[in-house]
Amino acid sequence: MRFCVLGPVRVCRGGETLDVGSPQRRALLAALLLRRGRTATAPELIDDLWGAQPPDAAVAALRNHASRLRKSFGANAEVLVSESGGYAMQVPGGALDLGRAEELRTQADLARTGGDLSRAKELFQQALELWHGETLAGVPGPYATTQRRRLEEWRIGLLESRLELDLTTGHPADCVAELTSLTATHPLRERLRELLMLALYRSGRQAEALAVYADTRRLLADELGVDPRSELSALQQQILQGDPALNPPARASAGTARSPMVRPAQLPAAVADFTGRTRLVAELADHLGSAAAPATAVAAVAGIGGVGKTTLAVHVAHTARHLFPDGQLYVDLQGAGPGAVEPEVVLGSFLRALGVPYEAIPDGVEERAALYRSTLAGRRVLALLDNARDAGQVRALLPGAEGCAALVTSRTQIALDGALLVNLDVTTPAESLTLFTRIVGHRRVGGEHQAAASVVAACGHLPLAIRIAAARLATRRHWTVATLAGKLADERHRLDELRVGDLAVTACFGLGYAQLDAGQARAFCLLGLPDAPDISLPAAAALLDLATPEAEDVIESLVDASLLETPTPGRYRFHDLVRLYARARAESDHPPADREAALSRLLDFYLATAMGVYALSRPGDRVVDHLGPTAYPGLTFADSRAGVEWQHVEATAVLTTARQLAWGATLRRAVDLLQASRDLAETGAHSPSYLQTAAEILRSTLLAGDARSEGRARTVLTFTHSLAGRFDEAMEQAECALRIGAEVNDPVTQGQSLNERGIVSIYLRQWNVAESYLTQALHAFRADGNRPGEASSLANLSHVYAAIDQVERAVEHASRSLAIYQEQGASLRLGNALYAYGLALAKARSDEKALEQFAAALVVFRTNRQALWLGMTMYRMADIYLTEHPALAASHAEQALTHIENIGGAWRRATVLTTLGTALARLGQLDRARVCWQEALVVHERLNTVEAAEVRQLLADFADPLSVHAVPGLPT
Repeated sequence: MRFCVLGPVRVCRGGETLDVGSPQRRALLAALLLRRGRTATAPELIDDLWGAQPPDAAVAALRNHASRLRKSFGANAEVLVSESGGYAMQVPGGALDLGRAEELRTQADLARTGGDLSRAKELFQQALELWHGETLAGVPGPYATTQRRRLEEWRIGLLESRLELDLTTGHPADCVAELTSLTATHPLRERLRELLMLALYRSGRQAEALAVYADTRRLLADELGVDPRSELSALQQQILQGDPALNPPARASAGTARSPMVRPAQLPAAVADFTGRTRLVAELADHLGSAAAPATAVAAVAGIGGVGKTTLAVHVAHTARHLFPDGQLYVDLQGAGPGAVEPEVVLGSFLRALGVPYEAIPDGVEERAALYRSTLAGRRVLALLDNARDAGQVRALLPGAEGCAALVTSRTQIALDGALLVNLDVTTPAESLTLFTRIVGHRRVGGEHQAAASVVAACGHLPLAIRIAAARLATRRHWTVATLAGKLADERHRLDELRVGDLAVTACFGLGYAQLDAGQARAFCLLGLPDAPDISLPAAAALLDLATPEAEDVIESLVDASLLETPTPGRYRFHDLVRLYARARAESDHPPADREAALSRLLDFYLATAMGVYALSRPGDRVVDHLGPTAYPGLTFADSRAGVEWQHVEATAVLTTARQLAWGATLRRAVDLLQASRDLAETGAHSPSYLQTAAEILRSTLLAGDARSEGRARTVLTFTHSLAGRFDEAMEQAECALRIGAEVNDPVTQGQSLNERGIVSIYLRQWNVAESYLTQALHAFRADGNRPGEASSLANLSHVYAAIDQVERAVEHASRSLAIYQEQGASLRLGNALYAYGLALAKARSDEKALEQFAAALVVFRTNRQALWLGMTMYRMADIYLTEHPALAASHAEQALTHIENIGGAWRRATVLTTLGTALARLGQLDRARVCWQEALVVHERLNTVEAAEVRQLLADFADPLSVHAVPGLPT
């Protein structure tokens, strides 16, 4: 059985909720449960249930309630016991939801104390999720009233703790909406006000944070006649001073052993300027030091050439050498070159170093390995096996004796039983800069830290490249750091610049390339051609023109050789310098036709897949019929959700490929890829990259003189500028697209440019102009048989009619739009129709029905990750809530701000801020309201919008704090 008091009082057994009877009976059950097993006397319970005015037969009534309650438990009746004239509930701690909440709170506190803040936040949230409505909901009696207050206070405390952790581990802007709503519900709770101030400050909204303090001080003075507590005042001062403290919050064992007669000390000299890798050095040294266990400790470090494997291994070996007093062995196995050293030769060298006479060393690997292990028995020796080819080369060289250890480095990932495997990455930017500065000298770097950062970034933070670059600078006294940075800025000649003396990055990479077979070498070269930072397995298969399993085999072999990295399963990337080397080899080893064909296949793969996603999201949309064609197939998806997920994962690769191939024979397909991926413009995360790509591709179409591609690119730019609130730029692009669409008779450009031009006119409140363009768009889409396009124009026309008070036409057009999308089985754009229908219903004063449409639209937008429309829907809901529910309005407006943070432009943000300010004013938070309006006014004045006058009027109406008492609808 499980018992619940954090909400309605309930008893559950299995999946069944038991009927415990009347409110009085639930009050008795609650009183017993909250005593946690302690017996309550009859007088206590009578007082709990009825207070100062019990019924005449209170004792009899109590007994009757207890008896019926016991019967309702059925087979578990024994949990309610009678003793000493009273009653008790004998319930295990885990069976009561309050007990589970308390245990979760304890665990959360322990996790927080231990520094595991994410776990602590998760545990606090789990405790809060045990509440299902008001505590002891519907339970009468003075005891329930008291406990309800106590447990609500405890719940708010849990919530404050979770919010504190949210501000430490999460995104502060995400907390503002919740805290805004909570401060409206609990206006006198100062800790919530502090958290709201901190969240606003960390979100870059300092003025609003200070306004919260002013509102709080005035409220406390008016309601309680007191000043804010010292913590709140101290926070205000910290915010005023911009205190950095408000910014959001980063062992060797020893052993003993007898000394052998001969103690080899073969380690190369440690590098004096070794930099960084602190955690990794400690981890490796500790692991090697665990050789006291009944097995040899083995660590294997793999990584790309030049990443510093040998330097790290030598440094670790010197760090841990005191743990191996009987000696340290070293060999360069030369596994990256054609002349890898045979294990038999190495064993002979090791045995001689350990004091075995030359004549006592047997022939053959197995005999030498056996003698090697016998010689090491009882000793503590470290073997550093550098630059290994594979596991077969080193397996016989492992000591295999208790107390010994082996440290292996290799360009390939070597699997050895029980070994600690480390894939060494490049150094961090800070470590790279420190290494460069140590080699060049602090005085030489001087005030050129930015140039030095550019140098190490051009080196891809690869230690070998940094050392070569620093050495070049050190030997050229007349160069500045900026001179070197300028030479490395050109990718085409970067590898040539990274050469000094007998050191060269290309030579280092060439050793690994020389070990590849023909298929691996081809894949290595072709994979270096795309500009995208990484590539998925299906896309790589298209690039290589291989079946996916074959592509995976060859690509994984490159990963094993440390020429490719795999940051996540199924995705691959090059180190920046290795990519340059791969491209150089592709240009020297493969004819232009092969390289162009590979990139063309990749573009076709992305375009075909994006067209499929577009068709799934917009069934019936004729645009896809006017794109392409493609000669190479793409992926197919079972539903639009899977397609949208692919689109977001591949967004960077898709947009980068479109930019890279917007020329020559692939220009039109690149433009069409942009068109098929236009939903990325509305996501927020990818919006800036989408706009940049569109602008670059437009320039390419102009250079090529391709009018059809230019028209489509301008249509896309109209769309992106409009989304961002840059209406002048949007109008300019739309006018050009309209002219080109008519000239080349392109149905894509014609329909979309008319529709987008009408949308821009809506934002500018040019209602007659908007109606004209949208009506033309409606006819254009119908002429093309584009039903979803028709639905879009109808939805936009409904906005126009709602604005000019033709409410019936607005509702009718929105309804027709929604019907078309439903008829077509649309997914993503169904949300826009629901949004439009909600707007029309709100204009018709059907608020409840409008909210239903908006709620349904939110589901669609969340599913399709449409951040802009999520935010705008929240904003429209806030408008509806303003009159009756200002706290809900403020919360929804704050959520809207969060969603449109990276998209929608300054105009939309200002519009939402205006509504937020109005909601705050109606909650009595006038100082913060005025800050919101002032920020909105700055934007509207800069953009010269008609909304500027409306915001000025709001500021004038609320210039005097006392005006709140005279304004209808505001708290008095």
